[in-house]
Amino acid sequence: MDQRPQARARVLAIVNQKGGVGKTTTAVNVAGELARRGRRVLLIDADPQGNATTSLGIAKRDLRVTTYDLLMESAAVEAVIMPTQREGFELVPADQDLAGAAVELTNLERRERRLEGAVALLRGRYDHILIDCPPSLGLLTLNALCAADSVLIPLQCEYLALEGLAQLKATLERVREGLNPNLRILGIVMTLYDGRTNLALQVVDEVQRHFPSLIFRTLIPRSVRLSEAPSHGKLIAEYDPQSRSAQSYAALTDEVMQREERRP
Repeated sequence: MDQRPQARARVLAIVNQKGGVGKTTTAVNVAGELARRGRRVLLIDADPQGNATTSLGIAKRDLRVTTYDLLMESAAVEAVIMPTQREGFELVPADQDLAGAAVELTNLERRERRLEGAVALLRGRYDHILIDCPPSLGLLTLNALCAADSVLIPLQCEYLALEGLAQLKATLERVREGLNPNLRILGIVMTLYDGRTNLALQVVDEVQRHFPSLIFRTLIPRSVRLSEAPSHGKLIAEYDPQSRSAQSYAALTDEVMQREERRP
């Protein structure tokens, strides 16, 4: 039996309303790196696509309970958690049923706070709880933002990235004003970085200029190996531990831990 003192999990939502920015890749690999450092980690897959679930080698067809049941309060919190076959790393999985929750929640009480209630019951069991959000700013993402202490924003090194970031920041400000006054942005991580292109360099420079205190030093490279890892149900540290991508996610996790530990 674990005799360590009870944890008080830090809850981190990985958010961007734009798809294809490396959000799920960041969620699963940062969660995995935290577990590799001996932390107790729970990843909540809050995306109906269930890509975080699949990325960890879990077949969605075999799932009995998911994040949908957590939000609908149709199953006990403990029943929704499953192992990932990695020490210290557990998962609340998701599948396409979660798309129905976005509709069903509309008419329910506490519709924005269903996930917050479940997370409150779990904080004492983990050091870190990460929430992989869908590529939208709807009720599923809103639930994640109400439950979270902090937000990590993956931002692709592409044209119009800053425009999407401005929209997301406005949403976060509304959430702070009306629902979760303690929510803050932990940082912005630049993804899909290709240093051979002028565009990637320009986008990074722009973000550094506008948000110097938020941007992480670590850049996540565009990588075939990083794209291949989920199809094998593996983290990049398992699939190609010597790769630049694996080293980048290890470095990003160090930065995440440092920033979280600075916050009271």
